[in-house]
Amino acid sequence: MSDVLALPIFKQEESNLPPENENKILPFQYVLCAATSPAVKLHDETLTYLNQGQSYEIRMLDNRKIGELPEINGKLVKSIFRVVFHDRRLQYTEHQQLEGWRWNRPGDRILDIDIPMSVGIIDPRANPTQLNTVEFLWDPSKRTSVFIQVHCISTEFTMRKHGGEKGVPFRVQIDTFKENENGEYTEHLHSASCQIKVFKPKGADRKQKTDREKMEKRTPHEKEKYQPSYETTILTECSPWPEITYVNNAPSPGFNSSHSSFSIGEGNGSPNHQPEPPPPITDNLLPTSTPQEAQQWLHRNRFSTFSRLFTNFSGADLLKLTREDVIQICGPADGIRLFNALKGRMVRPRLLTIYVCQEAQQVRDQQQQQQKHEDGEAANVTFFVYHAIYLEELTAAELTEKIAQLFSISSRQISQIYKQGPTGIHVLISNEMIQNFQDESCFVLDTMKAETNDSYHIILK
Repeated sequence: MSDVLALPIFKQEESNLPPENENKILPFQYVLCAATSPAVKLHDETLTYLNQGQSYEIRMLDNRKIGELPEINGKLVKSIFRVVFHDRRLQYTEHQQLEGWRWNRPGDRILDIDIPMSVGIIDPRANPTQLNTVEFLWDPSKRTSVFIQVHCISTEFTMRKHGGEKGVPFRVQIDTFKENENGEYTEHLHSASCQIKVFKPKGADRKQKTDREKMEKRTPHEKEKYQPSYETTILTECSPWPEITYVNNAPSPGFNSSHSSFSIGEGNGSPNHQPEPPPPITDNLLPTSTPQEAQQWLHRNRFSTFSRLFTNFSGADLLKLTREDVIQICGPADGIRLFNALKGRMVRPRLLTIYVCQEAQQVRDQQQQQQKHEDGEAANVTFFVYHAIYLEELTAAELTEKIAQLFSISSRQISQIYKQGPTGIHVLISNEMIQNFQDESCFVLDTMKAETNDSYHIILK
């Protein structure tokens, strides 16, 4: 999910595929063996509910006419599967969202292939740096079915405030490529995708039942406005993934190239996210930039895919483009990303501010005030010093690190962080609890020796 999805997937936008594509026969067809929701209006895109971690079959069908694409007869093709965000709001903050998920679920993947259940797939690969991408080779002339598992749930990316929020939709996208003359799978053949929501185990079945019961209560006239529920989901044709130029069949370091293994290593296997540092905030394109400098700026900011389109554009030319111009040239998602980069806009993550004060200092101040009162001295107004802690990732690990910095100790010396609850109980701090903290909450920090000699428990009161 490293780049925003350059697809015509939003209801309010017209498809950028030619009209004749509606009736043409596509070379491949991908069928997800899961029922579509009956609560989708007639002209909206289908929506399919999946259970977290459950294996779902996707059938890879050769749909070619006789004589079509003869160059792939008897040869393998490569398909790359991705689970990406459907919502534009989440596409903008995709990197932060995935880093937060990786932090909360160390060692887990967003997308996996169930190898034992799959049929006809060759050399499946999963790159540990791209948790949402898998790829494999297959022979269109033979039966091929791949079983996928999606391990993230839709509500993990919902900003929790009151509970019960709707989960965000994802997309399953498949891009298929054939070999070029150098034996690399870079020549695009077909792309298709569908919209999904992922629930906790058995949650998808309950949601499907609820939708069906709601539809049964509607009048016949109202039912005519909705699609029927289909037993399977047909992935519909879409634009290819934006950075298809980086697809490479060369074996990646750390991947086992044996056709019988599913290996995970440290190399670059999928094209959608190259480990580049983000462009610096001050790297703004200037009106005085020459066409050569404008080209360099495009490459530095990960717009090399469109560098040919803007070959003769100076900085002034690019800056004069309107938002509509850029979207028309680059597509909706990459167009908005380029427009924001041209205007120097930075997506700012949500910040949570809390204020903390050490209990020992507070108690000491109170005792001094009490002593002055007993001695008959004029007591000053009690003055407690609080420190501000700013949280961006809203995780327990981040809070541990910030408190450790405040105490000038190693985060490994903090065993657990608790929040004092009703009747004095100690509630273990979790990521979800932090996400529900009110902004600018005040806490008094108390420390308690942990079971080990050199670590402590922190209690927020």
